[in-house]
Amino acid sequence: MAKIFKITLTDWNGAVRGKPYRKIAVQENASLYDLAEAALSAFDFDMDHSFGFYDNLKNWARSEEGYELFADIGDKMNFPGVKKAKVSKVFHTPKQKMLLLFDYGDEWRFVVQYLEDGNLRGTKLPVLLDSKGKAPDQYGGFFDEDDEYEP
Repeated sequence: MAKIFKITLTDWNGAVRGKPYRKIAVQENASLYDLAEAALSAFDFDMDHSFGFYDNLKNWARSEEGYELFADIGDKMNFPGVKKAKVSKVFHTPKQKMLLLFDYGDEWRFVVQYLEDGNLRGTKLPVLLDSKGKAPDQYGGFFDEDDEYEP
């Protein structure tokens, strides 16, 4: 069985109207790390920063429930890690939402909404099911060394 999610890029106020989103499916026994990897990949983001899931969509620092990569790498945190937390245990009610905060410096914010369970037999998971809107440049328009600079 698959768990289907809508991942919406949001601003600091939690607004999602008109923002780009992706619908993805992951295995129900996937970890939150796997879910983050699938979500960020759907937006063409590299997994090169720490992240966490938080139940407070507007102010992650005031969350009562959370899961943080820092805990997986041995830091003493207020919340458990993302690698052992199973999607099926964390997301159990349709329409349930959590904030995926990626890169604590730039604070990329994604609202992760659990939509439903789905039977995607024969489909390799994770999978991108739908995509609306253009993904932003993760690095803010900086160019690679291989790119030619054009002022």
